[in-house]
Amino acid sequence: MHRAKPHLPPWLGVGGVGLAGALGSLKWADSAAAGVGLTLASVALTGATWWAGRSTSQQRRLHSAITVASGSAWLTASCLAGPTTGPLPDLYLMGGPVVALSWNIRMVMRRNPEAATGEGSDKGLLEKVGLARAQIGTAKVEPNRVTAPIALEAGEQTNDDVTKSLSRIASALDLPTTAVRYMPDPSSARRGDLIIVPEDMLAEVVEWEGPSLLGGSIADPLVIGRYDDGSPLQLWLPGDPEANRNSTHLLIAGGTGSGKGDTALNLLTEILSRRDVIVWLSDPKAFQDFRPLRPGLDWGEEGGTGTEVMVEALKAAIPARTRWLGDHGYRQWVPEAAQVQNSSKHTCRKDGTACGCPGMPFLVAWMEEAANTLRALGDDAFTGIAQEARSAGIALVVSLQRPSYDQMSTSTRASLPSVVALGCDPRDEGFSLPEAVLDAGAHPGAWGNRRPGYCYLVSPGIPEDRYPSPGRTKAFTHRAVSPMEVLALWAQRNGATADPVTAKAARGVAGQLYTGRVAPGDEPAAQAAVEEDDMPDGMLVDPEDAHLDPEADLPEPEPGDDAPMFGQDTGHKPSPKEARRLFAQALEQFESEGRMIVGPKDFTDWCDEHGYSRPWVSERLKEAALEGRLEATSQTGRWRIVPALTAA
Repeated sequence: MHRAKPHLPPWLGVGGVGLAGALGSLKWADSAAAGVGLTLASVALTGATWWAGRSTSQQRRLHSAITVASGSAWLTASCLAGPTTGPLPDLYLMGGPVVALSWNIRMVMRRNPEAATGEGSDKGLLEKVGLARAQIGTAKVEPNRVTAPIALEAGEQTNDDVTKSLSRIASALDLPTTAVRYMPDPSSARRGDLIIVPEDMLAEVVEWEGPSLLGGSIADPLVIGRYDDGSPLQLWLPGDPEANRNSTHLLIAGGTGSGKGDTALNLLTEILSRRDVIVWLSDPKAFQDFRPLRPGLDWGEEGGTGTEVMVEALKAAIPARTRWLGDHGYRQWVPEAAQVQNSSKHTCRKDGTACGCPGMPFLVAWMEEAANTLRALGDDAFTGIAQEARSAGIALVVSLQRPSYDQMSTSTRASLPSVVALGCDPRDEGFSLPEAVLDAGAHPGAWGNRRPGYCYLVSPGIPEDRYPSPGRTKAFTHRAVSPMEVLALWAQRNGATADPVTAKAARGVAGQLYTGRVAPGDEPAAQAAVEEDDMPDGMLVDPEDAHLDPEADLPEPEPGDDAPMFGQDTGHKPSPKEARRLFAQALEQFESEGRMIVGPKDFTDWCDEHGYSRPWVSERLKEAALEGRLEATSQTGRWRIVPALTAA
């Protein structure tokens, strides 16, 4: 009975028409007025059926009109002449079941099980976009997401034909182009899934309210926003051998006004909220966006020479960290590496007992506005780091507006497998996203700077069918400043500090320029405020002038006091031995100031003061390199000062 229920209405309709004809004949038999009324009613009902079916298919409209016309004609004749008169009973007994069965057959055909493979599907949409012979299977309907499998005609159509038709499909459905995507089946050239997201759930701006997992591990997902179907937009930086996920570097790319700053803040706040990670960050914009978070960084530089030193320190830290991980039995960084090594499985001792070595936190090296750094250091400044750092538990984050070949080398770009692609110029899409993702329907050029925060995310650990799905990062307003300051304070007190291996490598390059993250209350004495009782009479006085009496009379003039100060002979030129001593003092001065990368141009004032030329300085720099006081960098004419305590 349950299976028969859908097929009963046509038969009930036939029975109802027969009963109505029998009852009507008792009332209106041989009535001319009733004949006129029933005829007009029959015509009107048939016309109304034809008009009501204008929005359905042509076959359904015609079938409905013929059914109503046949039934109303027999009913009119039955009411006027009687249901048993002439051929009326034969027409009823033969025509009624035929009409009812025709509707049953139509229902069976509409529910043809072959529709699961695409047979019998409504192809009106595909016909409009030039894919008439393609077959659509049973669609999977989720909240704000429809996934329909497509099988193209063998030998005639390929997945590329669907890719080229996505804009026409979006037009036929009256949706934006970014709402329609196509994911080809990797094992077939003519099968794939058509994904449609009918409602843009990203239109509403969601403000950042805090990190997603305060105190968690950097190995847990970093949530930076949401997808257009409402699911979280998340990524991972470290690898996971259990999930077969590789560690990754990240590129953040987007034009001016695309929301790149807010995207960076989403990611950085997530990173600083984790317990087993440290961050080295270079920002040539003088921490304009990151100022509230700066206390939580392990090392921050504002570009220039400081960034040069940071890059060199990264190069030195990579082999040191890789060696430590290998000595402790780690093929890649995992959260256990950040803990004290109390396990015999991860020990550097040859006898196999636990070594108790301090753990090694994950390191994120962040290059903000990297175009500035690349112009200063060369377009391949990050190539070696990007190629080698992943095995050392280091993730490189590079943020810039246009990752084109004239900004960074193709080798560096190829070593950044993950990308957050925000709105950009349509001509720059190929620099941000892989070609396969663009073919699947990703179109960041459609946003430009009109939709801040809209982005595509490509990264290991994310299902590939998510790559062409747009997402949106959370917005940072003035209300986020105070929570960010609290987060930075939490990172100071509870976050990881650099392990001895990383800190030694950094100080071996940067000297005192690298201080590491300092907890509140432990600031160096040089940065502490001067106590009021240390100043005579409450005034700021230079210590070397503390013995002077401000009330004493000035001394009497002495011979030579009236000699002119200018226009005289500048004196003797230093001897070669004295010049080398002065040159060594200049290097010590640079080191004390934290200027660990130098070149001839840095000695311009020194040359003017002592009367030497830049070629002479270049020769002294080479000599200092041979003596171990300097070390060559990847940039021609630039030398790294080896801290005096570790000089050869």
